[in-house]
Amino acid sequence: MQIKFTFLGTGTSVGVPMLLSDHPIKESKDPRDQRLRCSALIQSESTDLLIDCSPDFRAQLLKHSPEKLDAILFTHEHSDHIAGLDDIRPYCFRQGPIPIYGLKRVIQSLEQRYAYIFKTENRYPGAASVDVHEIDETEEMTFGDLQVQPIAVNHGNLPILGYRIENIAYLTDVKTLPDSEFKKLKNLEVLVLSCLREQPPHSTHLNLEEALDLVLKIGAKKTYLTHISHLFGKQEDFEKLLPPNVFAAYDNLVLELKS
Repeated sequence: MQIKFTFLGTGTSVGVPMLLSDHPIKESKDPRDQRLRCSALIQSESTDLLIDCSPDFRAQLLKHSPEKLDAILFTHEHSDHIAGLDDIRPYCFRQGPIPIYGLKRVIQSLEQRYAYIFKTENRYPGAASVDVHEIDETEEMTFGDLQVQPIAVNHGNLPILGYRIENIAYLTDVKTLPDSEFKKLKNLEVLVLSCLREQPPHSTHLNLEEALDLVLKIGAKKTYLTHISHLFGKQEDFEKLLPPNVFAAYDNLVLELKS
């Protein structure tokens, strides 16, 4: 089976370049140095899955335009991962309520933030609509021809989810993984792993040294780093810091894989 994995956004919560920053990356002409907020699109012949719905959702999907969304898989409730939810409306107009999946806490946060989407009575006629599924790391799910296994991840002290889709794993906003989850990450073709900056260590995110240690422990054939801040500088400079088979992802990078 062919799987197409698209990096819709690879930047940290403020994007790259960051507003009001005087970092020289804002002068870069390399499009790889323009990073929208993190999200990914996974497509097979029959299935289209979105991981997270960033504030940049509309701009991202104008470029890549899947004809449908079979599900949105949420990692956690922070704004850079959910704030595009209202923009799913055109998909709702075409196909009805969009299935969304996330931890109970994440669904509750979405219900509070987007109460008008979750209303069951006296709904605004143009509002987005969703089909809600509360999950945890024990759920194994099937979407069309794709098998999905949630992965428990710690974002500092906050428990969140990553996802394994066939032989690809997407782990963003990582600081640590429980020992119990490593067995779910065996025999990966591709690991996508967040990496905020080179130094210093961060309380809720991996820095480069920590990320590379985790890369070795998981042992995927290839790893792509995402959730990248401006502190790494230009793409061409970031790439020089990386060992073989570890790559700096960038917006609109497409991986074509076989499962």
